[in-house]
Amino acid sequence: METIVPVERTLTPSDHLRVQRLLAQQPDAGACDSLHEVLVASDVLAAASPVPVSLVTLGSRVLLQDTAREVAPYQLTLCEPQDARPAQGWISVLSPVGASLLGLRAGQVARWRTPSAREGAALIVSVLFQPEAAPEAKAR
Repeated sequence: METIVPVERTLTPSDHLRVQRLLAQQPDAGACDSLHEVLVASDVLAAASPVPVSLVTLGSRVLLQDTAREVAPYQLTLCEPQDARPAQGWISVLSPVGASLLGLRAGQVARWRTPSAREGAALIVSVLFQPEAAPEAKAR
């Protein structure tokens, strides 16, 4: 898996910790090298900082537009591996697409390469749901 890591990424403290834990549990550490790069290259929000509604975090639902093909925009929800259901649009953060989305914002382009060397890219049109910025998420 290869994710092309853009310069500007921001992670929440909880996402940073959750991804570190997920990576530590992976038997094939080499398959997650790109996600390690995301952790290293990202800024981490201060614990008390508000989470921007435009930031893609675990649990975010995003509207994407393929940059190479003229197809209708589509929605994906970024999740942990145990919750992944690709056919329903729930994509694991450990997948090439999932790793490429984490920490980006609406308006940025996510780029990835699958294990079969197929490249993809999608514009993040909007973040439809940002769980850490949602009022009900703050009440937890």
